[in-house]
Amino acid sequence: MAQTSRIRQIGWLLVMGFSVAIFLALTFRVNAVKSEVRLLERQIIAAEKSKLMLETEFQTRASQAQLAAWNQVEFGYDAPRADQYVEHERQLAALGTPRGMDAPEMIRVAKADTAPLEDDSLFGDWLDSDDAGETVTVAAVSAEEPTRQLASSLAQRLARPAASSVALAEAAR
Repeated sequence: MAQTSRIRQIGWLLVMGFSVAIFLALTFRVNAVKSEVRLLERQIIAAEKSKLMLETEFQTRASQAQLAAWNQVEFGYDAPRADQYVEHERQLAALGTPRGMDAPEMIRVAKADTAPLEDDSLFGDWLDSDDAGETVTVAAVSAEEPTRQLASSLAQRLARPAASSVALAEAAR
């Protein structure tokens, strides 16, 4: 009897070893299939992106053809030809018309007064009124120009150029 129990133990060990080997083989196979599925999913996503890009390209080209047809029929526009391009500024200047005899001189640079003002707010004159409703004029003096006074009305403040347009005019010099 001892010998039969020993044979059964060896048999069970062989069955357990065989089961573990099959389990490992199936695990490796499942992982291989999973990686193939992931690879195919990535390829599907790439194909969908490519399809979307091609659809967009097709729609863009179709609308370009439609726009070209509309431009030609409705407005008489054509694509520029090679002889319509200019080489340099002199050719471009030759296309212009000369100034007339009575034409005014061209404005080269525009410059405005850039002195900073204190209390340059839009509602400054409303805030500086007393209880009776009369407007109090405030003579604020800037550090750069002592003789300059603040504008007392909205119209005068709006007539002054904004600081940003002054900076643009100076940058254009």
